Amino acid sequence: MRVHILDDWFDTLRTLPCFDTLAGQDVTVWTDHVEDLDLLAERLREAEAVVLFRERTKVTPALLARLPNLRLISQRGVYPHVDVSACTDHHVLLCSRMPAGTPSYAAAELTWALIMAGMRDLPAQMASTKAGTWQAGVGKTLRGRTIGLFGYGRIARTVATYAEAFGMNVVWWSSDEGRARAKADGARVAESRDAFFAQSDVVSLHVRLKPATKGIITAADLAAMRPGSLFVNTSRAGLIAPNALLSALNNGCPGKAAIDVFDKEPLTDPADPLLAHPNLIATPHIGFVTEDEFDLQFSDIFDQVVAFDQGRPIHMINPEVWG
Repeated sequence: MRVHILDDWFDTLRTLPCFDTLAGQDVTVWTDHVEDLDLLAERLREAEAVVLFRERTKVTPALLARLPNLRLISQRGVYPHVDVSACTDHHVLLCSRMPAGTPSYAAAELTWALIMAGMRDLPAQMASTKAGTWQAGVGKTLRGRTIGLFGYGRIARTVATYAEAFGMNVVWWSSDEGRARAKADGARVAESRDAFFAQSDVVSLHVRLKPATKGIITAADLAAMRPGSLFVNTSRAGLIAPNALLSALNNGCPGKAAIDVFDKEPLTDPADPLLAHPNLIATPHIGFVTEDEFDLQFSDIFDQVVAFDQGRPIHMINPEVWG
């Protein structure tokens, strides 16, 4: 099949073991990001299968209408960026393995790196050292402090093991169902939502973005945090109410934020008010960006391509297209 892979910005995939799965396929790898509909449609005009790199490119009805040869979209995980109904209308099968059981250790590790960077103010300390001015302020020790984990999922539970190893007190908040599971597991759940934000030195957000969770973190939640606290988000920017984080940083509660996700990505404007805020530590959505994680994820994605080509598709989201 003619397989097009989008948004492999550093041309990494062809260097990984999983790429051998596509041997025998006619593969085109695009290493830049394109949003212009005309250009994207022209690039993919001959594609029979499109491989998505997470949520970097949206699949819209307008795009699908201009891809008459497309039969398969292969990706992994949730798919808020894909119009599934439009895929069905255009007889395009969406295959996406929804992994269960194994957390993204890469995302958990980045979360912990951001916590360390925020509590010890590492970006400012490194910049000060390189500028020849030596130390820049005083950080905070993690041991004995409280980390609040919002969302009782696999990544959050992995982060909790790191926190416990550092001697932190772990407190939880989540949905009703999540809090019930946490209590059943013997975890410490905050007395109330307000108490969760108010008592935590660090709050780390670990929730999937879906219609029910959009804007789940409100301005009032952030305002309840202390001036010396840190808010961390390696999940999705849409989980926070619009402009709430910028307003919170401007008001000094929380004192700092460390985030890996933004409303608009890629964000390339250094003058963006949130990105430029002096109390923000930012990384460019690299929670899943490791060679190990790529090989894990794209092994599934490429397996889906091969299974479709062999007439035995797997992990079908809209199976009516195949049936």
